[in-house]
Amino acid sequence: MKKFILFFLTLVIYFNASSHFVARMEVKEPIPGACNEKEVYVMFPGFKGQKEAVWPLSKKEIINKLNEEVIYLQNNPSYTDKGMIGLVINCKNELVQCKMDNKTKDPVLDAQIEAVFKSLGKWKSGKLDGKEVDTSVLFSFSIKDGKFTLD
Repeated sequence: MKKFILFFLTLVIYFNASSHFVARMEVKEPIPGACNEKEVYVMFPGFKGQKEAVWPLSKKEIINKLNEEVIYLQNNPSYTDKGMIGLVINCKNELVQCKMDNKTKDPVLDAQIEAVFKSLGKWKSGKLDGKEVDTSVLFSFSIKDGKFTLD
């Protein structure tokens, strides 16, 4: 009986903890266009009530677009690097921040990558308990021999 009670209490604690876990992005500088800079969320779709932002294209299509439109790599076919871009989609489904989180070795390349992400189209913000909220999204990539791949 003690094992059953302990197991039951563990389940109750787990489900209560997982349903209330919410991660907020630490905002260090103003984000023009954010609905609430103090509540920019990082969504974990496995947790109850959380839905990630919806991308305008599939991640594979984004990689293809990067490979087609980033001129820097067309001029440097042996280039190899890694990077990460941070995006914030506000509660009105608008991309309000797009900047490199882990920059590549070249600021020109970073600017071209940002330009591609800014041109992707209409996003859908993440949801927390059914309410659209400002959402942070990270996109990691690698570049090998002048071609983007998804991490």
